[in-house]
Amino acid sequence: MKELILEAWSNHELLKDAKYTDAVRAAIEEVDKGRLRVASPSEKGWVVNEWVKQAILLYFSIQPIQTWDVPPFEFYDKMLLKKNYKELGVRAVPHAVARYGAYLAKNVVLMPS
Repeated sequence: MKELILEAWSNHELLKDAKYTDAVRAAIEEVDKGRLRVASPSEKGWVVNEWVKQAILLYFSIQPIQTWDVPPFEFYDKMLLKKNYKELGVRAVPHAVARYGAYLAKNVVLMPS
């Protein structure tokens, strides 16, 4: 997955091939589940996982922009909204929103911004 993302980052034309877009989507799913992180703490401070950051940026380029009507609100974005809060063990208070790809740990309380 990492190698495919690095290749696609160097040559965006590769994103026309499903194996590269599948790798990008797989990376975002891993971030969403908390199994992959953009940055990790170390003894010397935070270390950025550049290829994960690149996967997120590539994801924006492969996702179509969509409108979601959630009365009384409307959203227009490339990232899906996170859902299934109950199954995730996350308390989401009214008007709180998280995007797919944002890891939310169990027992977190999601507040509006």
